Amino acid sequence: MSQDILTITEAASFQIKDMMKEHGETGAYLRVAIQGGGCSGLSYGMGFDHEVKEGDVEFEQHGIKILVDKESAPALKGTKIDYKQSMLGGGFTIDNPNAIASCGCGSSFRTAANAGTPEEC
Repeated sequence: MSQDILTITEAASFQIKDMMKEHGETGAYLRVAIQGGGCSGLSYGMGFDHEVKEGDVEFEQHGIKILVDKESAPALKGTKIDYKQSMLGGGFTIDNPNAIASCGCGSSFRTAANAGTPEEC
């Protein structure tokens, strides 16, 4: 079940490992979460964590230990996190099949089951 929540591509995993090294977070967990906010109601959160909290789903991909809280898991199911490099730099892309509406910046969305807390853009 945990592997169904989200997939991190190899390109994204290289970037995450580089960031871990750069910030002295080697061995940390990557926490992926959904938060209220953004112009469409929900936004993504990604960061490093050293603590597994009660109810967290824990799994590993490409040597990265990943944590997702139980509230975020349903809205993330089937999500793919990739990293794209371009002439203007690079950035993570998040493809979430549960998003029924998203904003122009691509960092805010809502699902059929969760409208979140929309804010002004």
